[in-house]
This record gives sequence, C-alpha cells and structure tokens, in this order.
Amino acid sequence: MSIPKFEKLVSSAVPVNIENIDTDQIIPARFLKAVKREGFGDNLFRDWRYNSNNNKISSFALNDGKYTGSVLVGGKNFGCGSSREHAAWAIFDYGFKVVVSSFFADIFKNNALNNGLLPIQVSEEFLEKIFAAIENDPQSKFEVDLDKQTFAICSTGESTGFDIDAYKKECLLNGYDDVDYLVSIHPEIEAFEASRN
Repeated sequence: MSIPKFEKLVSSAVPVNIENIDTDQIIPARFLKAVKREGFGDNLFRDWRYNSNNNKISSFALNDGKYTGSVLVGGKNFGCGSSREHAAWAIFDYGFKVVVSSFFADIFKNNALNNGLLPIQVSEEFLEKIFAAIENDPQSKFEVDLDKQTFAICSTGESTGFDIDAYKKECLLNGYDDVDYLVSIHPEIEAFEASRN
C-alpha cells in the first residue's frame, strides 16, 4: 500500500495530555475485526470520546470544536501496551499526520512509520511548551519539516530537532511503502545482480 508523500506541514494540534496512552485506549480490541485499514478512525479513542449511551463526551479534546488540525499531541509513553498495528491505522484514518510525545513505545513507533504516520519524539520540557501553546491559543500553529527534521512552535519561534530512521524518512518523503522503495531502486538491484554474473 502506497502512502501519501509527507511534505512540510503547518497545522494546529489536538492535545491529549495523558501519559501511558496504550493501544487499547487508542483503538479498543472490540473494533479489530475488520481487515481493511479504512474506518478505524471512527473508533479512535472510542471509550474516551463516547459514554455508555453512545453520546459524545464534550470534554474530550477530539470532541471539542476548538481543537483542530492534523497533529496529535499525547503525553509520555504513547502507544504502549499490545502491538496492534490498528492503533496507527486509527490515528491516520482519523486524519492525523503527526503524533508528538516525549516517548513512544517502539512497536507503535514502527507501526506508525510503516503506515504514513510520523511520530515525533521531543523532550519532556519541549512537550510542555507545546501543551502550553495550545492552552494559550487552541489554534496555535506548529510547523513540521521532515526534510530538516524539525518541529517548531510558530507563535514563539521555538524549534527542536527530532530523530528518524533514514530509510523511513526517505519512504515518507517519497510516499513509499517497502515494495514501492524496492521498485524505486530496481535499476540498482539489476546492476548489482548483473555484476555478480
């Protein structure tokens, strides 16, 4: 499955300032029956977004109209728990392109990168600055430059770098999944094979 190319992003953000958000909270197990990647966004944070009567909980950030954008900001240790890839599917399907936290579970981070979702790990101090900017102005803008590997708070001009595997960076910038990448280097593969004969 090809993924959209990730270009420079300027967006507001949705804050979920909760630590240890696990994959069962991101997408509860009862919604894992589908095998296609579409539709999981409808149940993103289902048990936090809706009460037992299936009514929206207005205090939860995703239900609060003052928060918009394609950046999700979570607390420390985001994506812990089980290794379900559906968690990344749900966040991406909802419309988020970036998730920011001060720490990600490794399996979630890899699942995100494999599905076109950019996880950006920042320091705890910088994460608090992001939350403070959103609290000050819910429509605060943030700039993500994948090529330069920077995340900036537009209102203050403060910026931080982030790490990303070079291969995954190339895939995101070009909209490649693993198969697309192999196709893109097909001439080099053929040349290598020819050199061995």
